[in-house]
Amino acid sequence: MYIKFILEQFFWKKKLILLFQNSTHFKKHSIITIKEIARLANVSTGTVDRIIHNRGQVAQENIDKVNAIIKKYGYKPNIFASNLAFNKKFKFAVLLPQFEDLEYWKIQMKGIERAEKEFHQYGVSLVYFFYEFDSASFHKMAQKVLQSDFDGLLYAPIFYDETLLFLNKFQNNNAPLVMIDSNFKESLAHAYVGQDAFKSGYLAGKLISYAVKKESRVLIVKIARVIEATSVYLQRIDGFYSFFKENEALTNFLFSEITIQDSCLDQLNYTMFEGIDSVFVPNSRAYIVAQFLETNNIKDIRIVGYDLLNQNVAYLKKGWIDFLINQKPEQQGYMGIQHLYRKIVLKEAVEETYYMPLEIIVKENYD
Repeated sequence: MYIKFILEQFFWKKKLILLFQNSTHFKKHSIITIKEIARLANVSTGTVDRIIHNRGQVAQENIDKVNAIIKKYGYKPNIFASNLAFNKKFKFAVLLPQFEDLEYWKIQMKGIERAEKEFHQYGVSLVYFFYEFDSASFHKMAQKVLQSDFDGLLYAPIFYDETLLFLNKFQNNNAPLVMIDSNFKESLAHAYVGQDAFKSGYLAGKLISYAVKKESRVLIVKIARVIEATSVYLQRIDGFYSFFKENEALTNFLFSEITIQDSCLDQLNYTMFEGIDSVFVPNSRAYIVAQFLETNNIKDIRIVGYDLLNQNVAYLKKGWIDFLINQKPEQQGYMGIQHLYRKIVLKEAVEETYYMPLEIIVKENYD
């Protein structure tokens, strides 16, 4: 009895498969090969290949027949198999700030190296160009990039004017470009992976405003090697102020700014924080302010900053930093290379702008 049941199930399944294969739906959406297209069009496989890849001379009659079949059956070339068959190689250039002493850029590199390891088996290799935090070094590396031969570029901009000049020259290269960390919307067409800097600054303003009823003094502390030319700084600060401008009822906030070169941290002093209720640090160096406040036992100042650097996290856990907006730099680096891989190697249609989620971290949800 059990054997009879199994046989009945087998024959029913076989019958359903045959019915499905003979249906119009299956014929329209099945995977069709070049060989089958050639048979249906009554042409050679070489002719089909030339039509698909738009190379060589082919009679218009055959082009029309092959294209009609492709349209009917939804043929898509297997780019991945083709690349493997021809042992095709792809070279991506990576133009980044020198990262040895900076944890944020080390985390970016970790994601890039993970992508390099993953996509190496598919013929992808990376060539690195690192520039110091000065315009002369950037210009030198940018020139090397412009003189190099590669299929795509991953770029993290720091210098604003120099970047615009570089991008104007780069557009003659015709290679796809992906930016991470900071986006230059006014430049040539490119992809971007990272946070919306304006919105992240807007969010920081909202975090500063919470639970504040009386008059509050807010200090914006800009700490970086290069501040004036860093677009992401300008976008975040612009977004920060925009929150208060759009919320006209918040008239009880007074703002001031200080600029500190990160090589001159002794410029911080007690007077700067007199009467200050909140501090906004528009990059990953919030721990510097927290360290100064802890050392001088200056309490009850709300700090909002960026990124889960080890030192930031330490002061977050101790309560000196209240909010960190996580940019996920490792994921940025990985996704930047992944974008080039999908666009160039797999020839996929990919989103040209991917904004990372604005993730708010407090000590209660860090773990």
